[in-house]
Amino acid sequence: MARSNILSTMSYFEPILDHAVVDARNGIDDAATLYRRLGFSLTARGYHTLGSVNHLAVFQTNFMELLGWEGDGESPRPELARYPTGLNGLVFRADDVDTLTAAFTNAGLPARPPDSFSRPVRLPNGAQTDARFRTVRFEGGTFGSTRLYFCEHFTPELVWRPDWQHHDNGALDIARVIIQAAQPHRLGTLFATMFGEAATSLEGDCCVVRANGVRIEIMPRAEIARAFRDAAPDLGNRDEAMAGLTIRTSSLATTAAALSAGSIPTMQIGNERILVPASAALNVMLEFAL
Repeated sequence: MARSNILSTMSYFEPILDHAVVDARNGIDDAATLYRRLGFSLTARGYHTLGSVNHLAVFQTNFMELLGWEGDGESPRPELARYPTGLNGLVFRADDVDTLTAAFTNAGLPARPPDSFSRPVRLPNGAQTDARFRTVRFEGGTFGSTRLYFCEHFTPELVWRPDWQHHDNGALDIARVIIQAAQPHRLGTLFATMFGEAATSLEGDCCVVRANGVRIEIMPRAEIARAFRDAAPDLGNRDEAMAGLTIRTSSLATTAAALSAGSIPTMQIGNERILVPASAALNVMLEFAL
């Protein structure tokens, strides 16, 4: 990204993808059932002190979170109410959210005061303890229809546990995040503001952010339709909205077998990737690749 496009200079932070969030709203039960059919091993239901509930698919260095709430009423977290079912959360890792918040504010980014929360975790041996976090978020709409924030883990050992990292579909890590945007350079400018020009670049009509081995690709709707055809999600009129994930797998044969066992429709393109259409995965396009 050209420096003239950067909103302000700041001390840049290394981009490390922490997790991606699939919002299930009040359909968390059905979402968990579906993602187990997709071959993911999910943690037991977690109950945040903020009022939301979740299940995690924990990978080697990052994870995917199914997030929602129980019951038929309104969301106990108002900031989730505006987001539809699907892939809406992009979360980076933070070492110190207080430092981040100050730096973002100084750079002209509308960071909100940090939130602290926790959720009980029951371990396989029956012991129970609390996983604790702090997050820094931004005012709604800063990243369009993507809910982007940073998470500081105080108890990472309660997330990345070996007994939760085996998946029948062979999933190893999130390798790519795909975001749809009418003007990819606008989001690219924001990413360059946070992470510096070395982590961001323009590739044709797309903007690419490199986050510790994960590619975040921001591309126009037409490019997503060309690359993924009928597998692409229905994002309606939303702009700067997350479209899909590429999951690195240990074996495409393992992936195919798990998806077949779950009666999941797929689109295989060549011998290098398997696509699960968004219509079969809670409006999340899932690509499995080596």
